[in-house]
Amino acid sequence: MKRKLEVSELIFKVISYTLLTVFALACLYPFVYAISAAISGRAAVEYGEIVLFPKDIQFEAFRRMFSDNMFWNAYSNTLFITFYGTVWALLYSILGAYALSKKRLLFRKFFNFFLVFTMWFSAGIVPQYLNYLSTQKVFVAAGITDDKWLVVIAMGMAAMNIILLRNAFEGVPSEIEEAAIVDGASEFQVLSKVYLPMCKSTIATVALFFGISRWNGYFWARQMISNSNEHPLQVFIRLRLEEFTDAEAMAGWNQVYASDSVIYALIVCSIVPILIIYPFIQKYFAKGTNVGGVKE
Repeated sequence: MKRKLEVSELIFKVISYTLLTVFALACLYPFVYAISAAISGRAAVEYGEIVLFPKDIQFEAFRRMFSDNMFWNAYSNTLFITFYGTVWALLYSILGAYALSKKRLLFRKFFNFFLVFTMWFSAGIVPQYLNYLSTQKVFVAAGITDDKWLVVIAMGMAAMNIILLRNAFEGVPSEIEEAAIVDGASEFQVLSKVYLPMCKSTIATVALFFGISRWNGYFWARQMISNSNEHPLQVFIRLRLEEFTDAEAMAGWNQVYASDSVIYALIVCSIVPILIIYPFIQKYFAKGTNVGGVKE
């Protein structure tokens, strides 16, 4: 028989659901507004008449954006950085977390402390920038002139994600590892056949963190990538924003859509891939964070 809720429990649930609904609507509204502004007419956007639903619907802003070859080039650059950046960061994070989870690792406590220390104290932007410049010189000496690889490789460190993976690995029963070793499994086989399948929720969560970070990366891509043909989508959006907000450059604008509509269309297209991927990883998110974030 279903237990009847007490008054205090009922009040708590009503308040909780109300606050969560308001929070969800507050998160959803900017995206709905961006879509409405992207497909609304010029006058409605420029005079601030868009509140929720579009007015004077048109799709010329999207047509202009899709006809821009630089947009597709920036999109491909972002896909490149996101895919290879996530794979690279996930690869060495798994290897590092696996090593740090082993009690037999020499100086294990020191390495774990040093990892956490980087979360407390950051070297700052200037030393990081000098580090990137030095890495860039090494790449040039090795014959790598594509600066996208610099963003992929030099921006792979994330101490928090390594800690999540380390805690998840530490939660795997040692008896399972010992049984695999007795059966003749190598260290790599133990990692790939035992630890990775048993920690797939945390790995999927960390992969999502890395993927979103690479997809939204702007600052260092803007600083380190000088070739406009290698700019990712976020830098491309920023450059278009600077162009469309220049009063002198936009003095002769006579389109049926506002210049801001193109920016909103770019924003919408930059969010869509994450919205498509997230539902498939969402089922791992809560479990992966809990397993990796709590140490027994």
